[in-house]
Amino acid sequence: MVVNGVARNAVVTGGASGIGQAIARRLTQDGHRVATIDRTASDDPFAHTADVTDRAAVEAALAAVREQLGPVTILVNAAGLDGFTGFTDLTFEKWKHVIDVNLHGVFHCIQTTIPDMLEARWGRIVNISSSSTHSGQPYMAHYVAAKSAVNGLTKSLALEFGPKGITVNAVPPGFVDTPMLRRAENRSLLGGTVEDHIERTPVRRVGRPEDIAAACAFLASEEAGYITGQILGVNGGRNT
Repeated sequence: MVVNGVARNAVVTGGASGIGQAIARRLTQDGHRVATIDRTASDDPFAHTADVTDRAAVEAALAAVREQLGPVTILVNAAGLDGFTGFTDLTFEKWKHVIDVNLHGVFHCIQTTIPDMLEARWGRIVNISSSSTHSGQPYMAHYVAAKSAVNGLTKSLALEFGPKGITVNAVPPGFVDTPMLRRAENRSLLGGTVEDHIERTPVRRVGRPEDIAAACAFLASEEAGYITGQILGVNGGRNT
């Protein structure tokens, strides 16, 4: 289905697996032409290999996407890196690396893509942050700091680019069945098992990557043109 008869060109970072892959699939199902950027190589002709912390690599990947599809007017920043380290054991190198991926990568991808949106006077940017920005999370100070900054960046860019037809929103997933959640469970960092948390989740289930993809698909649509600068939690009611 193409909303209002308009197929857009979209880029999803971190699109090789997990939430990013689910988002790329959903946007494709909705009729958009979708390319992905990920560190993991793929034989998909619309999958481009790049590290989002490498500005030159991001620019090269976007140039290749433009050659294939044309200008990009939908960007979903789903590339990310978690980390579980007690604060007193957290080296500055680890701190910088997590922030480089989760915050600076978003900066590079938006700044490289937004000229297409400005020219089209239409654009949709969706940043994947984290529900940990609402509540904090022990042993993840660097991750929570980076994702909190992404929420702030989202609000600032929404104000700056709203008059130019570009919306900027964030989706902070919460309690979604991803490798990060399972790693936290395996290290006893959840305060119980996933099943324990299901019982404390209002909708009584763990989230799926497709739940996040559905929210992103809406925010990328024509109908969402009056929604910008928002942090749309998708967490089964765990954070309200």
